[in-house]
Amino acid sequence: MWPLWPLAALLALSQALPFEQRAFWDFTLDDGLPMLNDEEASGAETTSGIPDLDSLPPTYSAMCPFGCHCHLRVVQCSDLGLKAVPKEISPDTTLLDLQNNDISELRKDDFKGLQHLYALVLVNNKISKIHEKAFSPLRKLQKLYISKNHLVEIPPNLPSSLVELRIHDNRIRKVPKGVFSGLRNMNCIEMGGNPLENSGFEPGAFDGLKLNYLRISEAKLTGIPKDLPETLNELHLDHNKIQAIELEDLLRYSKLYRLGLGHNQIRMIENGSLSFLPTLRELHLDNNKLSRVPAGLPDLKLLQVVYLHTNNITKVGVNDFCPVGFGVKRAYYNGISLFNNPVPYWEVQPATFRCVTDRLAIQFGNYKK
Repeated sequence: MWPLWPLAALLALSQALPFEQRAFWDFTLDDGLPMLNDEEASGAETTSGIPDLDSLPPTYSAMCPFGCHCHLRVVQCSDLGLKAVPKEISPDTTLLDLQNNDISELRKDDFKGLQHLYALVLVNNKISKIHEKAFSPLRKLQKLYISKNHLVEIPPNLPSSLVELRIHDNRIRKVPKGVFSGLRNMNCIEMGGNPLENSGFEPGAFDGLKLNYLRISEAKLTGIPKDLPETLNELHLDHNKIQAIELEDLLRYSKLYRLGLGHNQIRMIENGSLSFLPTLRELHLDNNKLSRVPAGLPDLKLLQVVYLHTNNITKVGVNDFCPVGFGVKRAYYNGISLFNNPVPYWEVQPATFRCVTDRLAIQFGNYKK
């Protein structure tokens, strides 16, 4: 009965932030706010994100590739040293797991007949070439995991049914215009760990997408990209080379409720920059080079968590976090991290944190030169 657990883990997917893949199924363990489910994907058909197993034809139990484990429409062929996608996969398969193999190419007919496939896992192979029609039979594919391969470009002709694409840790340097054309159901893209620079995004590269979640971490960005989807609720750009946030960098992203900018080289956040984020709830600015608390935090009425640890902050003003007076901010802070900064904490006035739910929510101390 052990093969049942991968399907259960996938169907239970509800949290994915901040995303950091340690193994294939690790996304079920991620911390943070729940990511919007498939039902909330703009432009998507009404769906719970779970394939309707009762509507599928009976299982072809006799069909199972050699060495694989097959049960309840789950075909698990991981860690077998496969050089190619195996044949004789049951046409009613909904989850195909091919991670940790030696597959180098996806050919035209590799997925022929798999019209019911819901999730395809190709993590940690050696894929460098994908035929332009390789995904054509996958008319119901919603989740494609093709991270940790040798891809130098976004795969062509992705299925229009796709909701989630995880393609991090490849060799992609360019995102051309039109590569995501027709993907009206897509709400999540994870493309960190690629050598992407700001110049690698062609104007209009994300046209037509209504994403909720986008992660471009561990890349070579020197600034916040200005042409990402306006629909984003979560944007993660940690572990890049961003040095400053200028006034209109965040103008497009007024729907963000979580912004990750940790582990960059940010020295300056221009006054007024954060005013474009009225719905922001969580802001990550840890491990940067800030010398002061960013201006504008008291005006963000829904902000609840601010990470500012491991910066160069030397002073915290009494009105840096909370608005003047009481009863103005609608959401009280439940987390402010200021540890590992050269600020003299004994000089910080208690009133500085008058809009914090609990004193344990404030983290000070542990500064090391």
